[in-house]
This record gives sequence, structure tokens and C-alpha cells, in this order.
Amino acid sequence: MSFQQTSYGADSPYLDGQVLVAMPGMVDERFARAVIYICAHSSEGAMGIILNRPAANVTMPDLLVQLEIVPELERIRLPEQVGRMQVLMGGPVETSRGFVLHSPDFHIAQSTLPIDDSVCLTATIDILRAIAQGRGPKNAILALGYAGWGAGQLELEMQANGWLNCPADAELIFTTPADIRYEMALRRIGIEPAMLSMEAGHA
Repeated sequence: MSFQQTSYGADSPYLDGQVLVAMPGMVDERFARAVIYICAHSSEGAMGIILNRPAANVTMPDLLVQLEIVPELERIRLPEQVGRMQVLMGGPVETSRGFVLHSPDFHIAQSTLPIDDSVCLTATIDILRAIAQGRGPKNAILALGYAGWGAGQLELEMQANGWLNCPADAELIFTTPADIRYEMALRRIGIEPAMLSMEAGHA
């Protein structure tokens, strides 16, 4: 599946740059309470990164050593912000592959996909080398894997009330702690999480 972005306007049916928030009745357990940033969406399908599933027992310095970007002995010399970078389980597809969502102050020709004014996607090892050397973007998160939908699949799930959606912003993606992104995203839509839970219980 290609990750080319679709040009769209305010009335576009496509959700590039939007956040999906799983409804309480989400039947697919892989996406229960998921907050997903949509990186690409077109008539051919959609691709997004789950923002609120931290990778268990994996840190950015761990990954840089495992990928042999830095030797184990050099780990202590990594820039301080590298240790604070979030590593997420981005979705069930290609879980061994890394996808970096980052601020637009960093760009690799032919590799970086600008999604909106504040978020880009780069999926090459070069960005990890730049991060290790302190030359990377100011804000970044690394996701292992992604969520994917075939042609028309996401639209059907939206029609079935599987997802809510709202515009994304850099604060939600880069600085909000992963464990409260679900509640924060719901509030941006105008929904109190407690009320949604109560309604789901009475469904």
C-alpha cells in the first residue's frame, strides 16, 4: 500500500491529519480505546499510527543499540531528549518496522511525508541516526508498526459508529502522556469520557 498523501480541502471525505478515537463499543480488541493519527487516506485505503499504546519495556536508546546505530558503550552519550522519546506500538501491521512522527523542522528528501503544518512522517533509518546524533527533529515519537485499512474499510467503520474523529495537533501527539491521550482526544471532540462510558453501559 502506498502512503502518498491525498490533497484535500475542508470538505474532503478524507481524514489525513485527523485523529480517530475508538468508541466504547469497538469490537476489535486491538483497537479498544485507541487514539489513531491518520497519516494517509485515499480511495485506496488508509494508514495511521496508534498514539496511546506504549511499547512495553522498550526505550529509544534500547532500539538505537539493537539496530546498531550506536554501540552499547555509547548509549550514555546519547542526547538527553533521546531518552525521553516515546516508543509506541503503532499498530498490528509490520510491527518490526519503525515509523517516526515528527515536527516539520527535519526533512529527508524523498523520504519525509508532510501530513499537515505540524506533523511529518519519516520511515527510514536515517532519521534514527540523526536523532542519535542530536540532529533530529525537535519533537518526535517512534511507532513500531501501523494500523491499515483497505479501500472503503475505514469509511464503513465510521458509518457503523466505530470511530469518532477530530483534528490533530502537535500537543496531543508529542507532549500529552500516552496514558491520557484517549481522554484528552474525547474532550477535544466535546465529550466527557465518564459520560461516554455511562452511555455505553446502557446501550
